[in-house]
Amino acid sequence: MNRFLLSLKRPFIWLCRFRHRRGYGVHSPFAFSFIKGVVFEQTAYYGYAPLREQEKEMARREGRGVLAEGLRVRRLLFRVANYAHPATIIDVGVPAASSLYLKAACGGAVYTGASGLSDLFLEAGVPIDFLYVHDFRHPELVEEVFRVCAPRATSHSVFVVGGIRYTPAMSALWKRLCKDGRVGVTFDLYDLGILFFDMSKPKQHYIVNF
Repeated sequence: MNRFLLSLKRPFIWLCRFRHRRGYGVHSPFAFSFIKGVVFEQTAYYGYAPLREQEKEMARREGRGVLAEGLRVRRLLFRVANYAHPATIIDVGVPAASSLYLKAACGGAVYTGASGLSDLFLEAGVPIDFLYVHDFRHPELVEEVFRVCAPRATSHSVFVVGGIRYTPAMSALWKRLCKDGRVGVTFDLYDLGILFFDMSKPKQHYIVNF
């Protein structure tokens, strides 16, 4: 799905998800806190302005395709990574400006970027605290990355999947990931899917009108 078609669909998507706005009807304290305090958090982080300059430079150097995710998605990735406080960040998919936001959100984390499995080198025995996999045009790659990374997840791990509703194949894959026995609470934000591996909380799936 290209950005133009997605922009045309936005009003329809918003209306379809209207009853899932900003935590409406969510009873879980954890889920409500995450939706209100992370997904819809409005703080103007000090790092946003420098990041805008860095992403403009990256776009000039590598082409505007690196901005394909949209600013609000990039900033959401920043907030989710900042919330998770990961020691390791794995970023797999099409090169994008979101990499700048992930690095800025957790300056002390070990960041590993890869465009595919052949570029993904994981140190033996090191858990994966935060995974961002984003290549919706190749759901088989997304699924394989999950297969490789999920065994390294801990109760504190957060995995983020890009473009979960952009194609029928990605929607079907997202449903399979949510059903995985290692996955607990999940959030469907249309552009992104967020999976938590903390099994101390009841397994529950939330749709959020982001």
